[in-house]
Amino acid sequence: MTDVRTLDTNRLGPWLQTHVPGAEGEISAEKFAGGQSNPTYLLSVDGRPRFVLRRKPDGVLLPSAHAIEREYRVTDALKDSAVPVARPLALCEDASIVGTPFFIMAYAQGRNFWDARLPDLTPADRAAIYDEMNRVLAALHAINPAGVGLSDYGKPGNYFARQVARWTRQYRATQTQQIDAMESLIDWLPANDPGLEASRIVHGDYRNDNMIFAPTEPRIIAVLDWELSTLGHPLADLAQHLMAWRVPKEGYRGLSDADLPTLGIPSEADYLQSYAQRSGAGAIDPTHWRYALAFAMFRNAAIRQGVYHRAISGNASSEAAAIHGARAGEIAGLAWRIARGEEDAHL
Repeated sequence: MTDVRTLDTNRLGPWLQTHVPGAEGEISAEKFAGGQSNPTYLLSVDGRPRFVLRRKPDGVLLPSAHAIEREYRVTDALKDSAVPVARPLALCEDASIVGTPFFIMAYAQGRNFWDARLPDLTPADRAAIYDEMNRVLAALHAINPAGVGLSDYGKPGNYFARQVARWTRQYRATQTQQIDAMESLIDWLPANDPGLEASRIVHGDYRNDNMIFAPTEPRIIAVLDWELSTLGHPLADLAQHLMAWRVPKEGYRGLSDADLPTLGIPSEADYLQSYAQRSGAGAIDPTHWRYALAFAMFRNAAIRQGVYHRAISGNASSEAAAIHGARAGEIAGLAWRIARGEEDAHL
């Protein structure tokens, strides 16, 4: 099995020189820290950072998981849109080069914020960063999928029902213990589906650490990690993004225990209002918002369970996978409290 920390640059180098302009020279690779899914590497040419390689992990994978081919397709479709992405350069589906299929994108050099509190910034700068994230998400949801060649990137309509079924299957396939809240959500989500039909491009994991910002401006230069993207309901994407407001700093890098006014970070309600104004969608129905949040956390719990299962199976991308996966029960519990109306809708 290929070591996820290293790449065979002896095989990769000739492939790059054939398929990627500007790759002539000595190739070196360094794995980016963090991340639980598709191993990602910075590629340098003659010592200068030039490209990023993102590949599937080793081992037996769940059907439709780790679809780097889809990541390549969606970023290629969006590369000249209002949504900034790291420009995709080449896709390789030949597993013999580095052990699994991969794609190459341009290296977007800038700032990446792992902590949602943005501790090194001023309140004014934090406010500007959050406003920019809000703007780009609304811009993504404004794109007509057919207009960028993505009309078949997912099934139109009935998004929540299909996703609940999908993540229930994924959860069952990686289940290692009984989580009562997950069992309750598996029953509650289909029974309370609001039947929302809007269909747009959704990122699926839109959060501050999946973005590269310009070195000195509050401007996103690349939205990264499109593995979970598809055609879906914008409210699901928004709920996934706003999960950060519902979880604490410890263990989640969240905002629920933060003094948001002092930090300069908008409240959940203010952020939702800004998005509603930008998107033209109007006020968000509290019942729909509660459902979207419960769904987003249910999906997050299923993903964490999958990470944990891969960790104990020996092929997770990060050594911290077991720790993060063990929090599936905590997130599921929060989702179930929201579903039952025990948590404020914040609208």
